[in-house]
Amino acid sequence: MENTEVKAVGAIATTIASTAGAGSITVATLTTSAPGILGAIGLTTTTTVALPIAGVIGASALLGYGIYKGVQIASKETGNV
Repeated sequence: MENTEVKAVGAIATTIASTAGAGSITVATLTTSAPGILGAIGLTTTTTVALPIAGVIGASALLGYGIYKGVQIASKETGNV
């Protein structure tokens, strides 16, 4: 890895660490009828699917950097610098 790559990955890691306690993002909310007699009288239960913000930011940053490096390498190989 080059020095600039180490710095970029270090910056991504720092961003992930700084957002570790930031909370979560709700992806989906599912409502279903309650089990048993409670469902029979019309009560429901709600389930929330959430992802941690740090994980979303980290995955997005690493994916974006990977795409950037891939395009950069492909451009050098084809001569389109």
